[in-house]
Amino acid sequence: MKLKCMRVRNFKCVLDSGWFTLGELTCLVGKNESGKTALLEALEKLNSVQASRANFDVTEHYPRLHLSEYEESGKIDTPIETEWELSGDEVSHINGLIGTDILSSPTVTLKKNYGNSREWSVTVEYTRATTYLLESAGLSDVERQPLAESKTTTQLTEALTGLLERTPKQEALLQTLQQRFGAGNLRTAVEAYLDECLPKFLYYSNYDRLPGQVSLNQLADDRANNNLEREPGNKVFIALLSMVGTTPEAIGSITQFEPLVAKLEGVQNRLTARIFKYWTQNKHLEVNFRFDEGAAGDPPPFNAGRVFRTRIKNNRHGMTIRLDERSAGFIWFFSFLVWFSEVTRQYGDNLVVLLDEPGLSLHARAQADLLRFIKEELLAKYQVMYSTHSPFMIDSGELLSCRTVEDATGANDEVLGTKVGDDVLSTDVDTLFPLQAALGYDITQTLFVGEHCLLVEGPSDLLYLQWFSNRLQEQKRTFLDHRWTVTPCGGITKVAGFMSLFGGSRLHVAVLTDFAHGDKKKVRDLRESDLLQDGHVLTADMFAGGAEEADTEDIIGREMYLAVVNATYDLKGKKALPAERPTESPERVTAEVQAHFMSLGATDPEYDHFAPAHYLMSSVTSDLPGLADACDRFEKLFQAINALMP
Repeated sequence: MKLKCMRVRNFKCVLDSGWFTLGELTCLVGKNESGKTALLEALEKLNSVQASRANFDVTEHYPRLHLSEYEESGKIDTPIETEWELSGDEVSHINGLIGTDILSSPTVTLKKNYGNSREWSVTVEYTRATTYLLESAGLSDVERQPLAESKTTTQLTEALTGLLERTPKQEALLQTLQQRFGAGNLRTAVEAYLDECLPKFLYYSNYDRLPGQVSLNQLADDRANNNLEREPGNKVFIALLSMVGTTPEAIGSITQFEPLVAKLEGVQNRLTARIFKYWTQNKHLEVNFRFDEGAAGDPPPFNAGRVFRTRIKNNRHGMTIRLDERSAGFIWFFSFLVWFSEVTRQYGDNLVVLLDEPGLSLHARAQADLLRFIKEELLAKYQVMYSTHSPFMIDSGELLSCRTVEDATGANDEVLGTKVGDDVLSTDVDTLFPLQAALGYDITQTLFVGEHCLLVEGPSDLLYLQWFSNRLQEQKRTFLDHRWTVTPCGGITKVAGFMSLFGGSRLHVAVLTDFAHGDKKKVRDLRESDLLQDGHVLTADMFAGGAEEADTEDIIGREMYLAVVNATYDLKGKKALPAERPTESPERVTAEVQAHFMSLGATDPEYDHFAPAHYLMSSVTSDLPGLADACDRFEKLFQAINALMP
């Protein structure tokens, strides 16, 4: 069965969440104190894997705002209601209790009240079931007559047991009912089956962490005094011992060392392999378990008795440190894998996983690793519901799986409590922020960037490369490989910032930049840096016919570029750019054009680098002077750029 929707009422800060739908993966997004944890805790109590967390308690859980009124009312509220969809096998099993279709809908509901009683609601056609049982029993009209008023299996059983004498067929029908339903009826049989099918809820919070060292004496005292909750990590440690195939009592009295070491090493190798499949922050770590006597100089309770220690070895530095001295994010990830491995061993695949602020202390990249773990490892078998306020725990491609959670107020600041939006829309800026940030980050990573990225200075360079690539492709000559995504970045000084922002995407990046005397050191520094692969910094002078300084416009060539500029601004006569280069004019053609425009009148247009590129793209200009030589130069440029493609 799959959980389809839920509603929480009168539980902690939740007065009425309203019904909201759930999918295979559901993300509760909201700011701190919005009620995300309360929603997960209420759902967990429907059927928790931990007995200590399975029950509602009025004093602890009922909203204090209305507690006195509730206690005076004498009624029993229902804090959790859920709706489920049965699988085909489950529907077949229920129909098989009678032998015909009796289930009107595969949708069932389950709720649990503050008396900790669960109640199923199932659309079973009881009259049809009873009629089918009577018809299939082969009764004669006389035998059926005293049973004809029965509308349910309970009424049918009562009618049969009330007969002073039963015929063989009536007796056989009674035995069939008793064999199928025992002392109950069809309803109790259906509900008992649904109870068996109901998944367990595994709730895991940021505070459940495996301790770096555990005193078995202290743990024994906690167990004896029923006080395991004193140390939240106790349950994780017990789960770890269960993975080894032992218990705190057994390991405390162990007399053979080698069998224990063998089991410990087997588990530590297993955990190491599984953790570092997803922990990409540091691949040089491995898990080590130790079990020895406490040293007298250690702080209590680790100064006496046997102490179990979990240490992490850093193979790069050749040292080990206690688990609890590692980063909080690593501890959480390690502890969750231990706890989850043991719970799944006990309960199998019939689980719903509830993660409260998973990876709260993880680095952004590590949160992405955790999200990948959830998708690859958990969603394959389990429904998962988690809460977050981090944009890096939100998959921008799965925004429809998010539910916004807000602590709402009504008119005149009326307290409405936690409300859950069944879509990603919200009027609260703080609630929406993680969603906006996740979507914004994804857009910046993909809108202008491809796997193979060619950085150029500005949008005019982009248009020139596209135009000449199209001309060369029409001539069946070398054009720019379509796998390159040409991206304006604003100049050579912006390359480092671009790589910092997008380098995490593991892009293949090359650079085509203008080259002037003031840029030489910048180009040299960029080529010598580790930002780009060798040979991936190309400068315009390399393809401009030996010029010492050059822009992309110089690769076009003076003859063709001046013709384009004259056409763009409709410059004629004395205002047109001259065919012969003036004496002492700048070497770079754009500088020459800029100087020419400065000599024109105040009413004449101003020179804009982008305008000629736009004109070239939007005009039929196949007969431009110097076009053939320009195509030759751009072909050499494209050959050099394409050669960088892996």
